[in-house]
Amino acid sequence: MREQKNLFIDPSILSLLVANLATIFFVISEGWSILIVMWIYWFQSIIIGLFNFIRILQLKEFSTEGLMINGRPALPTEGTKIYTAFFFLFHYGFFHFGYAFFFLQLAVFGESWGFGHITLETGYMNYIYFTATLFFINHLISYIFNKPKDNKKQNIGTLMFYPYARIIPMHLTILLGGFFSQAIMIFFLFLKTIADVIMHIIEHRLRRE
Repeated sequence: MREQKNLFIDPSILSLLVANLATIFFVISEGWSILIVMWIYWFQSIIIGLFNFIRILQLKEFSTEGLMINGRPALPTEGTKIYTAFFFLFHYGFFHFGYAFFFLQLAVFGESWGFGHITLETGYMNYIYFTATLFFINHLISYIFNKPKDNKKQNIGTLMFYPYARIIPMHLTILLGGFFSQAIMIFFLFLKTIADVIMHIIEHRLRRE
């Protein structure tokens, strides 16, 4: 109960809100296309995966219940941890390579697919880097702030798959918003922000005793 009362003084949640609201502000003030927004949240997804990779490598005690490697139940060994971390890194990275390829196709065919004219102008790259940096700072704060509290014995398989449960709804929300006017897209971005905060809270509750 105490943790629930302190949600809005949690620096990891506050910085997550700042990063999302800054993105929405630029969407409104600069009239960003859906493609720019997609790239920003693509970077956020990459950052989520990076810190999850680090968390897996830093596990001291963990469960392998339900995890199979080469058709056999995995044992909670150092080798399992390293294998799982790098398997996640490869699979998650390949997944996002596919996303990036899709975004590049949108720049060419987006108008005919119903997304409107969404070419990515060079001048917008600074905005993308700036907002991506905000998300990196947010996840760095979250990692530092929550690390001492995330002391529950983790299931390494759950830890490996959790980022997908967080980012897939996020990207589906952005894609759905892209089919509508900018005003409705902004509404979807607010929904994404709320979902981001809720998933952040759930993640760290599951990681604690």
